[in-house]
Amino acid sequence: MKTRNMFKPVISTAAVLALLPAMAAAETKLKWAHVYESSEPYHTCAVAANDLLMDATEGRFGIEVFPASSLGKEVDINEGLGFGTVDIIYTGQLFAGRSYGPIAIGGAPFMFRDWDHWDKFRNSDLFNEMSQGYTDATGNHITAMTYYGARHVTSNKPILTPADMDGLKIRVPNAPLYMMFPEATGANPAPIAFAEVYLALQQGTVDAQENPLPTIQAKKFYEVQTNINLTGHITDALLTIVGGPAWDAMDAADQAALTKVTQDTAVCATDAIIKAEGELAEWFRGEGVQVNEVDRAPFIEAVKAMHNGEMATWDQATYDRLQAIE
Repeated sequence: MKTRNMFKPVISTAAVLALLPAMAAAETKLKWAHVYESSEPYHTCAVAANDLLMDATEGRFGIEVFPASSLGKEVDINEGLGFGTVDIIYTGQLFAGRSYGPIAIGGAPFMFRDWDHWDKFRNSDLFNEMSQGYTDATGNHITAMTYYGARHVTSNKPILTPADMDGLKIRVPNAPLYMMFPEATGANPAPIAFAEVYLALQQGTVDAQENPLPTIQAKKFYEVQTNINLTGHITDALLTIVGGPAWDAMDAADQAALTKVTQDTAVCATDAIIKAEGELAEWFRGEGVQVNEVDRAPFIEAVKAMHNGEMATWDQATYDRLQAIE
């Protein structure tokens, strides 16, 4: 039996290749950059956002996600928004605060009474006003806020009181307000890029670091630190920010679609982080890590004295409005 012509291609290879440039031109891939691991929900939820955006914009826009500082450190990707080298980022509020000071208030230590206070803040008129202020200052657009978790100190000794922080060399992210908690408790803050923290801990360049439980697990900091101290000193969040060049290249309908997709992505990651936080203390104990309950009251008192001091990038009226949210 002759089989050579049994299966005839419907479209020749040349015809398919001829179509490819047109197909590529019909779709714009937005670059979404962040510094977190590909295993973390911030990343996996953002990857899933590609299909959502493709559907919502009928294929005009998609998303490609670049994790683990692959397009630069956090300072770099913030700067890249304005240049168009990245289109969307996750970033901490204190990094956004470099460009517009008031937006940093949500990332300051012990600024919120509890998770519910934070949740009401992110849906408040105050947050919306500060987001607009950030846009006016930068041309970039905050479209969503994702719960990052309560930040805790890890170390090679128990940290139970502010006195235990005295002289401790602790890594903090490279944004000035992250130094408020260490300085209020007598520690020595050391700004180090996120991708370099594990090695700094392993080599003893720093004695400690601070991050939420899911991040401590994902970055494997528990492998090089014997104690996790539940200070819960920052109820932290990530802003999803779309760069001005990318935003301005979209019409109003596609801007609305992208906003909705990033907000759905924030819900996806937030839910995963809340679930993980409820499980990880016991998981760490199972790994042989000492997880220490901490009386937070003395830490709160130490930090509150600095809330409206020289380090504050907000005014008293903004602080009072945040604290009045119920």
